[in-house]
Amino acid sequence: MSLTYLTTDELSARIKYDSRTIRDRLKDSVLHEGVHYIRPFGGRKILFIWEKIEEDMGRIAAPGFGIPMANGGICHG
Repeated sequence: MSLTYLTTDELSARIKYDSRTIRDRLKDSVLHEGVHYIRPFGGRKILFIWEKIEEDMGRIAAPGFGIPMANGGICHG
């Protein structure tokens, strides 16, 4: 399976969040290193994995699936 790697600006355009919000608020609280993004070659640059982000966004947005919790979990009522 081929993965799509995006820069912060490219991800920003797709999910309609400001680049700074992605870096300061979403990264490491909602988007996790090794799952949603990587640092290629151990450097500072971050590449986001679109398929993983899209999958998690769809899971949270699916009607009747559950209630998103503040800690990132889902309540399956």
